[in-house]
Amino acid sequence: MEETNNKNLLKKLLDRLQEDSWQLELLVSGFTIFGLFYALEAVRNAYDIEVYEGGMLEYVYQIVYMAILILIFNLILHVILRSIWIGALGLRYVSGEVEIDKLNYSERFRNYLNKKIGSFDGYIEKLEKFCSIIFAISFLLIFYVAAFFIVYLLIDAVELLYPDNDSILLFLLAGAIQSFLLIGAVLTFFDYLSQGLLKKNKWVALVYFPFYWVFSYITLSFLYRPLYYNLIDNKFGRRVSILLLPFYFTILFISTTYNVKSNYFSLSSTNPLSTIVSNSENYEDLVEKNDLFIDVIAIQSKVISDSFIKVKIPFSYAIEDQIYEFNESLRPKKDRRGYHFSKIITIGSSQNTTLLRKTDSLQHEYLNTFQKIYSIKIDSIPYQSNFSILKENNGKMRSIGFESYLGTKNLAEGKHVLTFSRCKHPGTDSIVTIQKIPFWYYKD
Repeated sequence: MEETNNKNLLKKLLDRLQEDSWQLELLVSGFTIFGLFYALEAVRNAYDIEVYEGGMLEYVYQIVYMAILILIFNLILHVILRSIWIGALGLRYVSGEVEIDKLNYSERFRNYLNKKIGSFDGYIEKLEKFCSIIFAISFLLIFYVAAFFIVYLLIDAVELLYPDNDSILLFLLAGAIQSFLLIGAVLTFFDYLSQGLLKKNKWVALVYFPFYWVFSYITLSFLYRPLYYNLIDNKFGRRVSILLLPFYFTILFISTTYNVKSNYFSLSSTNPLSTIVSNSENYEDLVEKNDLFIDVIAIQSKVISDSFIKVKIPFSYAIEDQIYEFNESLRPKKDRRGYHFSKIITIGSSQNTTLLRKTDSLQHEYLNTFQKIYSIKIDSIPYQSNFSILKENNGKMRSIGFESYLGTKNLAEGKHVLTFSRCKHPGTDSIVTIQKIPFWYYKD
């Protein structure tokens, strides 16, 4: 008896909360929209940094960026519909039901409008359902993006299991795990889009269940599974979900559009060997001013009046791969490039003198190899470029690269072209031009 009373009290409490939930919905939507507009810029900056550093999360940031756009659309739509709902409630208090007969319209219009408008209370109820479902879908989307992150990182982390030696067993194990994750990700995504199609056939469900069981933990679906199934077991909820899909695809399409201003010149891509185009990413002052990233190589400015030219080359995986190709002794047994966890507790001394000396010696050899591979010319004159390693921390990101300074004593005033090249293959004299940078030199 006591348990029944407690259930009745809980039901009354939930019914009351359900009636007053619109206030919390509006509050949460408002704060979330405000925060998401700030998140857009942060994700775009993170994406730019990832591309600049040659990281592995480039496509993840693209997905997150699109998901934020869809979430903003959902929440703005929710706020608009909820505002209309509040207005309809206020109008109902003043005017009651819609009475078309009082408007003295012709019979044709009276019949048509009575059929299309129906009950004003029914209109308010539909608005309420739309608002609640859109609000629920909006926050389901957050869990979906989190699930995508987790699955992507797990598939990528399995790469670490592939052995550096010829261990067939470990290779097969890593391949099996990665294949299971890839197949499971595709099946789970298809099952979600089809709203459970793979669960309906007895034999298909038998094959799909192991994937579903594993991915229910990987994607943290135990946190939002009741929300999802409560949404799709309702006919109206399924219809709204399907109705929103074209809008989502439209948002994704719009987010990838761009404007072509000329048939001959493009803002999105520039020929690195062109001497008639000044790319902002090749001039350090414009990079800092416009919050850009150095593309391949940069000098301090388009117009130089100093007694030197500062040459700056950001580090990339491609440069290190080239160095390994020209100097195999520098190639480590295990490639440590990528993401790592820092040690929380370090036992003993963090410095080893012998190790430091060995590392310093290898770094010198690394830099010498770099200078043998890469070369700089101004116009047609080769310049001796004594590069050093550059470490920077500009507050937004930490980076490493190479820098050198070239004298301008023998340069005539006017336009010049700096050419950045590299050796094509070890043991040959063939040169590949990587970038050409036009600049103007005028003495103070």
